[in-house]
Amino acid sequence: MDEKFISANYPTDCYHCRQTADQHIHVMPNRADVTCGNCGATRVFIPLNEDVDREGVFIKPGPWPVWSLLAPAVCRNCGIDGPHDITVSCRTITVRCRNCRFTHLYRFNLEYMAKDASDDKPADVVSGHAFCP
Repeated sequence: MDEKFISANYPTDCYHCRQTADQHIHVMPNRADVTCGNCGATRVFIPLNEDVDREGVFIKPGPWPVWSLLAPAVCRNCGIDGPHDITVSCRTITVRCRNCRFTHLYRFNLEYMAKDASDDKPADVVSGHAFCP
């Protein structure tokens, strides 16, 4: 299996720079990241649970819009290269195989900003819990 389990883009307003830009979503077995293509603000999610679920069991809507995406990937459970549903909310990311319903749940853990181009130092490291009540 590739190091990157799933990679997808979702164009929307960035929570940090407020510009419409591609949000790069990278989901791997040990973490998931959402990075703004404009300002580099990154939210890091860590694995919380893996299980075969009934549809929607892990999805808990929050106050912010939920992104629902579809991406091809090789399932870690059944081994089929097929469509996976990705649901990104402010606190969680779920990835669900459409073939066997095997679901990965990641929870929000850390947020950081990209390096500042002027002095090549990190711009800031913050806890993003203020952005998602």
